[in-house]
Amino acid sequence: MGRYVVRRLLQMIPVFIGATLLIFLMVNVLGDPVAGLCGDKACDPATAARLKHEFGLDQPVLQQYATYMGHVFTGDFGTAFNGERVIDLMGSAFPVTVRLTIVAVLFEIVLGLGLGVLTGLRRGRLLDTAVLLLTLVVISVPTFVTGLLLQLLLGVEWRWISPSVSPQAAFGELIVPGLVLASVSLAYVTRLTRTSLAENLRADYVRTAVAKGLPRRRVIIRHLLRNSLIPVVTFIGTDIGALMGGAIVTERIFNIHGVGYQLYQGILRQNTQTVVGFVTVLVLVFLAANLLVDLLYAVLDPRIRYA
Repeated sequence: MGRYVVRRLLQMIPVFIGATLLIFLMVNVLGDPVAGLCGDKACDPATAARLKHEFGLDQPVLQQYATYMGHVFTGDFGTAFNGERVIDLMGSAFPVTVRLTIVAVLFEIVLGLGLGVLTGLRRGRLLDTAVLLLTLVVISVPTFVTGLLLQLLLGVEWRWISPSVSPQAAFGELIVPGLVLASVSLAYVTRLTRTSLAENLRADYVRTAVAKGLPRRRVIIRHLLRNSLIPVVTFIGTDIGALMGGAIVTERIFNIHGVGYQLYQGILRQNTQTVVGFVTVLVLVFLAANLLVDLLYAVLDPRIRYA
């Protein structure tokens, strides 16, 4: 196991470099990094040259990237064009989005797995049909429609919640935004769990466990569920990074100042330091989540062993 972890960590290095280099090139080469500093009017040549020199944008692109990565490894993600350090923006944004992501993942695990298990064990019945139709509707409706509808009904019409989240963004305030953020993924987890469970019900090891006279609950939990969760764990693990980076719509609807909000502001104002810095951290989140998923495989399925 130890050698496998070391090997995976070494494999993550070129992936991290390739992903960050790609986003760095897209932001700094395909666009004009100093265009956002001059507002609606274009910068005059002298001002543009001065700004590019000040931010090191007059150097070769690979040299800019090497300089940036050197600063990243020391914890310096650069300075936004408004003078605020990107690391300070991260310090205020990431805790909020982490809490929002935790709420969303809990909804995926509790509701998604629960409904998936119930429908997988009762395939073809009324509950199964109703849940399939409901998840299909959730997948079909865009997230911004779901968010605005819940905000209008629960926040404006019925006044059960506040229409916008406070700057503190406590867990209690993030329940509805977390449900909105997790809605599509929750539906996929439900359908994926149902399909995996229904397929494994016909497996030989399940029939053997039943023939040995094991209690139904033990057969489901110890044998059926553990093997059926492998594709579900894969989906949820990779979805963690997607939830953190894809929360732009949800955070805009509920006025949550998290990672999605900062990315939106960075893109809107063409603040390249902010965009590249936040995406760099999100790449690390994706890599860490994928490594965790691979390690969980051996826990769920004893047949999987890493040398």
